[in-house]
Amino acid sequence: MQHGTAEHDQHNPAHGMAGHDHHAMMIADFRMRFWVSLGITIPVLLLSPMIQEFLGLDITFPGSLYVLFGLSTVAYFHGGWPFLTGAAKEIRSAAPGMMTLIAVAISVAYAYSSAVVFGLEGKLFFWELVTLIVIMLLGHWIEMRSVLGASKALQLLVSLMPAEAHVMENDTVRDVPLAELKSGARILVKPGEKVPADGVIDKGESNLNESMLTGESVPVKKGKGEQVIGGAINGNGALEVVVEHTGKDSYLNKVITLVSEAQKTKSKTQHLADRAAKWLTYVALFSGFATLAVWLLVGKEFVFALERMVTVMVISCPHALGLAIPLVVAISTAISAQHGLLIRNRTAFENSRKITAIVFDKTGTLTTGEFGVTRIAPLSGGMDEKELLRLAAALEQNSEHPIAVGIMTRAKKDGIEVPAAEKFEAITGKGVQATVDGREVAVVSPGYLKEKNIALPTEGSTGAAETVVHVLVDGKLAGSIALADAIRESSADAIKQFREQGIKTYMATGDNKQVGKAVSDALGLDGFYAEVLPHEKVDLIKELQAKGEFVAMTGDGVNDAPALAQADVGIAVGSGTDVAAETADIILVKSDPRDILGLILFGKATYNKMIQNLIWATGYNAIAIPLAAGVLYSFDFLLSPAVGAGLMSLSTVVVAINAQLLKRSLKTANS
Repeated sequence: MQHGTAEHDQHNPAHGMAGHDHHAMMIADFRMRFWVSLGITIPVLLLSPMIQEFLGLDITFPGSLYVLFGLSTVAYFHGGWPFLTGAAKEIRSAAPGMMTLIAVAISVAYAYSSAVVFGLEGKLFFWELVTLIVIMLLGHWIEMRSVLGASKALQLLVSLMPAEAHVMENDTVRDVPLAELKSGARILVKPGEKVPADGVIDKGESNLNESMLTGESVPVKKGKGEQVIGGAINGNGALEVVVEHTGKDSYLNKVITLVSEAQKTKSKTQHLADRAAKWLTYVALFSGFATLAVWLLVGKEFVFALERMVTVMVISCPHALGLAIPLVVAISTAISAQHGLLIRNRTAFENSRKITAIVFDKTGTLTTGEFGVTRIAPLSGGMDEKELLRLAAALEQNSEHPIAVGIMTRAKKDGIEVPAAEKFEAITGKGVQATVDGREVAVVSPGYLKEKNIALPTEGSTGAAETVVHVLVDGKLAGSIALADAIRESSADAIKQFREQGIKTYMATGDNKQVGKAVSDALGLDGFYAEVLPHEKVDLIKELQAKGEFVAMTGDGVNDAPALAQADVGIAVGSGTDVAAETADIILVKSDPRDILGLILFGKATYNKMIQNLIWATGYNAIAIPLAAGVLYSFDFLLSPAVGAGLMSLSTVVVAINAQLLKRSLKTANS
């Protein structure tokens, strides 16, 4: 399903919902038609002479054939309507597919059987008509339910923005709807609020969390003269901001436009079953008319030749084809969900078997996305790790700074009781100091040590991705604490497995080059791209695609949304924002990169099952069509419609059982 322009959606979020509601209505319509047709099928089967013969029944009464005709007419027009209108659409666009194949079969069966009721000599195919309609409606209903409708990505991006802005005029502050906010306006952003528009800080300073916009894991400290992005979350300080960009010029709206463009180009993938159906339509029509012509040429009467033609045309639309793909889709979608893989775009999921390169976002995907303590390094012969952390935590307990939050989180996790600090004071830009348990304690930056000519500790390697603070007790260095956005434990294992599968691994991050290199080296990636902006991530993916790579992108922030949409397969990891999840084709509930490998292997297994099922569904035709046409007539063998139906049911059962075997594939993929 395609979207309107991003701009249109931004001003009217309900517009995006319309597509979603339309999809839900279509599902409800197919469901209703299915139940009505199923109700009609039972009496039609019981009244059909061929089925009665097969079951050894005799249910006839005056006008029973007209009742049969009446019920079948309702089934044909009510249950068959989506296929008849679908076929008209396919024929108009010169692309016959599944709808045309079904429409040909049910129309031939209906027209021929109706003629028989009103006097033509021949057999009734009404039972074939209703069962075909019921199975095909079921297949389409299952398929539509398993593919969630239109993407809510654009609405979710819009919802990141607050509804109103606090505009400052003279000495008053009034709330203005976002749509009315003008460039040049002065706005107040209170602590904890979302920034309503792009702009420049004129007064105040605060730590801004831009992680879901830029992918930068650490809240960024910003003050007068620095830029803020609409959608970022303000930390602990009030800010006065002069608005620069609003509406369609804003950073967020540009992201929205990128997403919408990438999604439009993706939705044109044609489905496998449709291709099979297209060829079967040609085969059905050609075989049917050829059968009629050949029998007439060899001198058989018209009634016999017509019955053969109808048998061929009806039999060549296999019930199994209607279920071959939807059953696999429904089962794979359900099993995947139980294992934490949510499939939104099944074409991309089936294509995951083709992935040759994967681009990871760093923050929250390869790393945990949380700025935490990675090492505590007391100087040898001094205090232990616990005591060093206890003293540092005493100084940091009232601060909102990311380093302080990281130290406090670790102290809580280690169950440390944090003592009170007295005579607290900040050393501008260099750290903090206070008195704890009668001792002078300071937590300072490496720059402070250089300034005081205190030698930096050599113990413990400093990773380039780390931020290190040093703890001084009574003026002497006691040890260091290193913090970083830690690499996930499962990342190294996942990267190794990707390499074994011959898949190249890259990382794109908004973080600086030093951090990017450290993570890339630690994991042994094929390459990394640092300080990358959202549109550059899209360019990066386009570049890889131009080199012939089939690219998967995995990320978790709004900044990844356009890249997730541009990639051949977009995978959002669970810790991510809703937006990334809505743009992605596949969502991983857990943020474990190893699950991506499971997904690729399961995608392969699913695709293989679909191919097997299509072979089963269409392979039956290879045998049934010639037999129905009468190639063995000279040996007194003519495939009766009843035997044809038996074969058809058998191929449907095989397809259903084969789809169920998929459950074993995910266990193998995950083991």
